[in-house]
Amino acid sequence: MKKTNLTFSAMVIAIVMIGSLNSYSQDWPQFRGIGRDSKVTGFKAPSAWPTELKLEWKVSVGFGDATPVLTGKKIYLNTRQGNEEVVLCIDASTGKELWKNQYPSVAVTGPAVSHPGPRSTPAVANGKVVTFGTSAILSCLDAKTGKVIWRRENPTNVVPQFFTGMSPLIVENLCIAHVGTKDNGEVLALDLNTGSEKWKWAGDGPAYASPSVMTVEGKKLLIVQTEKNLMALNLADGKLLWQIATPVQQRFYNASSPYIDGQTIYYTGQGTGMKAIKVEKSGNEYATKELWSATEVGAKWNTPVLKDGFLYGFSDQKRLYCVNAATGQTAWIDNAVNSDFATIVDCGSVIIGLPQTANLIVFKPEPKSYSEVAKYKVSETPIYSFPVVAGNFIYIKDAETLMLYKIN
Repeated sequence: MKKTNLTFSAMVIAIVMIGSLNSYSQDWPQFRGIGRDSKVTGFKAPSAWPTELKLEWKVSVGFGDATPVLTGKKIYLNTRQGNEEVVLCIDASTGKELWKNQYPSVAVTGPAVSHPGPRSTPAVANGKVVTFGTSAILSCLDAKTGKVIWRRENPTNVVPQFFTGMSPLIVENLCIAHVGTKDNGEVLALDLNTGSEKWKWAGDGPAYASPSVMTVEGKKLLIVQTEKNLMALNLADGKLLWQIATPVQQRFYNASSPYIDGQTIYYTGQGTGMKAIKVEKSGNEYATKELWSATEVGAKWNTPVLKDGFLYGFSDQKRLYCVNAATGQTAWIDNAVNSDFATIVDCGSVIIGLPQTANLIVFKPEPKSYSEVAKYKVSETPIYSFPVVAGNFIYIKDAETLMLYKIN
């Protein structure tokens, strides 16, 4: 009788955990979340933050810096195991592997050798998951079974200097990817169902940033940060609509993705601070107007979040900052040194940052001064992926493992 009660109790705990996870969580189906803006909805901060986060489970998944994606009860990952890259589907509540697809991939060499696994976040939509491996192998799999629907190989192994960093985009049944190498790239629009090419733009090599979509007077523009320029392509046919030069200095590589807010774009990552532009349409033509250019604060790798008229992020000086989005004026810069490689998400009443140091930082979106709420050590190895926040659960991917933490 006692054994039966224990089994029943375990079942109840599992059901409650799954119910809690699903009733409050928001999907994170692609790079930087649903809106590609690093915003989380449905998160309710506790009245009192705990002294530590509760580790629910931890599983070994393979090498990689790609952020896991969450859709419903499933987590999808792209990692490296041995000589192969693998696409994993994992039960979001238990960490149990549901399916795995694997394919041979050349080893990462040169200056990027310490990061052997994929960096590109998968994208999930319409029952499909798209991944982009380190050697630019683009795969589309059935999200339920892991069966390959199509795969675009890269037989010549043409990749950027530090291998791939762009995360694919799924929009209007198209898979968008920027492929190629220095000074020679292609933005591809592929049919999501078949992998057939709908259109192609050829020109600049790919950066380590990822494309997004903005809408101007009902027309969708694909915003792409290339190796040398920030540009807009017509989503319908790939026609170049405008571009502005974004030359980098010193050891900067255009790795920060632009942040889009309506018709305004905020961009950084060139080693020259941060800029804001507005995209305007006149007849059939498009033009960009610079709103401000600020040199005091800029990022190297990460994209800021916009919250109540202020931009928050980690600077290239490894410090958290707050900038007035209307003027570019710096509101504050925190003195604590973190890391210039970091991710940041807007969770509503709080902002959560996760620098490479693996210290999960929780602070208030307060433009008057930096106001830290809590800080947690979530891994003993460096972290380069986003924390995926779902209800009061946080998924963390470090060098080789995936973890689920709970905020009690």
